[in-house]
Amino acid sequence: MIPNTTMSRHRASRRSLMLGAAAAIGLPMSVAAQSKWKPERPITIYNPFAAGGATDIHLRFLAEKVSKALGQPILVDIKAGAAGTLAPAQLLNSKPDGYQLAVMSINSLRYPHYQSVPWDPLRDFTYITGLSSYTMGIVVRTESPWKTIEDLIAAGKKDPEKYTYGTSGIGGSGNLMMIEVEQVTGAKFTHVPYKGGAEWVPALMGGHIDFLADAAQWAPQVDSGQFRILAMATEQRIPKYPDAPTLKERGINAIAHSPYGLVGPKGLPSNIVQTLHEAFNDATNDPGTQPLLDRFIQVPWRRNPAEYRAYSEAYFNSVKPLLIKAGLAK
Repeated sequence: MIPNTTMSRHRASRRSLMLGAAAAIGLPMSVAAQSKWKPERPITIYNPFAAGGATDIHLRFLAEKVSKALGQPILVDIKAGAAGTLAPAQLLNSKPDGYQLAVMSINSLRYPHYQSVPWDPLRDFTYITGLSSYTMGIVVRTESPWKTIEDLIAAGKKDPEKYTYGTSGIGGSGNLMMIEVEQVTGAKFTHVPYKGGAEWVPALMGGHIDFLADAAQWAPQVDSGQFRILAMATEQRIPKYPDAPTLKERGINAIAHSPYGLVGPKGLPSNIVQTLHEAFNDATNDPGTQPLLDRFIQVPWRRNPAEYRAYSEAYFNSVKPLLIKAGLAK
């Protein structure tokens, strides 16, 4: 029989080897000391935007890949509304066991500054992985009389609040973009919030609103000739649409950056976080991911758990002046 002291030395030596190996490949010690998480039942991801929208399509693609990797179904549950903040709110009463997750849009880092909510974006969630980033722009129907962004602005100055635009919610990236346009130009429009692109794209097609100011879920309609881009809210022109000017080059410094990622409940164990991050990161590497994102002019927004939290902390702590300027916060 091996003496207890000898067995203890063997255990300590083995643990040291594990931690040393983990350090060599850059894993946190706490992750290395735990076994890899293996889910035993389906995982639910709450989607903050409408069914059939760009986020929903992206999530379901990733869910299929991750389901195969983890050996359990990944279910996507729609929780749309409140500018895309309802999904992470579902996690407040969830156990930190990895079976309930949510997509967090950048709106959740703004919302608490101007709306009373029962959650804190930095305190109440575990950041898992960055997924993608929306590209924003302003589009109209092809039969619209407005051929340029200047035409639209002139209309909004001549008849203030007569013309309507759709976005994914009050305080969202599209709404903030248009508030900036209005403040710079003096034009005034009427905002019509929806639960996501799956709602506001048909609204524009049906003539229920006059233009869109949001993420490029409208790209397929531009490609088919149904919609026309007036301006993009990007730093530079988009290669896919080289003739579409940016707001910036038209003297309106409205650049909309709108990333989203995956979060879990507060206190999610590090081995579960690491397993989920790796699985979704691998799914993003799948050859089918980029063609899907290209449909809506999106790009991968890769962030590991620490990077995602650091980004969120920095943005949450810096965005309030922008919201005050937009008249949404005090």
